[in-house]
Amino acid sequence: MKKIEETTLLYEISETLNEHLDLKKSLYTVLDILSNSMDMVRGTITILDPAKNEIRIGVAHGLTRGAVERGKYKLGEGITGRVIQTGKPVAIPKISEEPLFLDKTSSRKSAWTQELSFICVPIKRGNQVIGAISVDRPYDDVFNLNEGKKLLSVIATMVARHVINLETILLEKERLREENTRLRTELKNKYKFTDIIGNSNKMREVFQMISQVSKSNATVLIRGESGTGKELVANSIHYNSHRGKNPFIKVNCAALPANLIESELFGHEKGAFTGAIRQKLGKFELAHKGTIFLDEIGSIGLDVQVNLLRVLQEKEFERVGGQRTIKTDVRIIAATNKNLELAVEEGTFRGDLYYRLNVFPIYLPPLRERKTDLLLLADYFLEKYAKENSKKILRFSTPAIDMLMDYHWPGNVRELENCIERAVLLCEEGVIHSYHLPPTLQTGTESDTLPALSLEGAVAKLEKEMIIDALKNSRGNITEASEILDTTVRKFAYKAKKFGVGYKEYR
Repeated sequence: MKKIEETTLLYEISETLNEHLDLKKSLYTVLDILSNSMDMVRGTITILDPAKNEIRIGVAHGLTRGAVERGKYKLGEGITGRVIQTGKPVAIPKISEEPLFLDKTSSRKSAWTQELSFICVPIKRGNQVIGAISVDRPYDDVFNLNEGKKLLSVIATMVARHVINLETILLEKERLREENTRLRTELKNKYKFTDIIGNSNKMREVFQMISQVSKSNATVLIRGESGTGKELVANSIHYNSHRGKNPFIKVNCAALPANLIESELFGHEKGAFTGAIRQKLGKFELAHKGTIFLDEIGSIGLDVQVNLLRVLQEKEFERVGGQRTIKTDVRIIAATNKNLELAVEEGTFRGDLYYRLNVFPIYLPPLRERKTDLLLLADYFLEKYAKENSKKILRFSTPAIDMLMDYHWPGNVRELENCIERAVLLCEEGVIHSYHLPPTLQTGTESDTLPALSLEGAVAKLEKEMIIDALKNSRGNITEASEILDTTVRKFAYKAKKFGVGYKEYR
């Protein structure tokens, strides 16, 4: 074969191998090219199964399905088995004169009248043989078998490289698939509604409503003050619904400029406005078959409300600057801390949109109305941030608990979480004391529940707190408690009596 023909052949095979990710399809095409260029009568690409030490035909040209099924070899058996075992190529001028040639496929019996040459070369991954390429061609004393063997070895190297690349791609795809599955499982477990902390009657009502609405496609409107956990409820609804494996797109409507919110929600076409240099998909397109969470829904303007109403009613929209109507299958969960009824009366929020959104309202009570949940939440955040900061902090002191319970928490759960994180960072002991809490809780200036303390009063309060903690740790043993505070039993007993602390209560 001339050099220019060899170059063309190798180029065609290279293009074929790089054309797509279907390995079998690529290899069939490679054998077709060899059939045309090398006068190949039949050809096979065999694969080694190292677990069984068995060689089978993976791809074949010029063989029937029955012949392919018969073409199985043990490692070292026949010419193909020996090539794979030794890793060395073989070229046989006349297969009729080769006693090791087995013809397991029985495809050459009818062709013994036509003398055939046989070339078989190994396919290697590094030093490991993973298979072989073999070619039957009519015997021709002019044809240089050694050159044919070299050419086929180059092709085998190209095939091996393609197999390695594909394995890498497939392994990466499988890794990403497993990681995706793991993350989705984590999200679903993380946002199980039973994991939302709270055992108050009001929160039990919320759990029941989440459980009822999750399995449906109903539009949900979550109401509540800032920091009450509206986004957490939205997550729970989505990840416990039949859409849980599909996208969950979150949009904070208050954070988007009024002139960009329509583009963010519905997308835009190239050239729709100044700066629109390319087409952009909107959040509703990205959320197809999934859920979109519209936080702070009361912040959107009347012009966007019209388009949003159309999506709710007709399940369709157009991109900004576009003419094509796009259908979408999206569940909408909205949230707001605003009084939408008042906004409807004032004309800043469309009444028809409000009624479309208010299909299944869920109200999240503020923290001051669920004080029985406060200590549960505080303990959860204490454990979380103590672990994050590698600190062994086990509990809150009694005065610290009183301070937490007396405060009115205008920032709700979010404020409580920030408060506990700050306390954990300040604490270098095993107990969170009142002086670790923020000044607003210590002085009571925000809640008007605690009187302002003088220096003498603050010292007395701290002493009482330390005495109570020592008695708790010693289980009411006054001798051990005094040793913890590095004082005498007499002084300890005097201070305890002064502050009205009875040590027998802690036994």
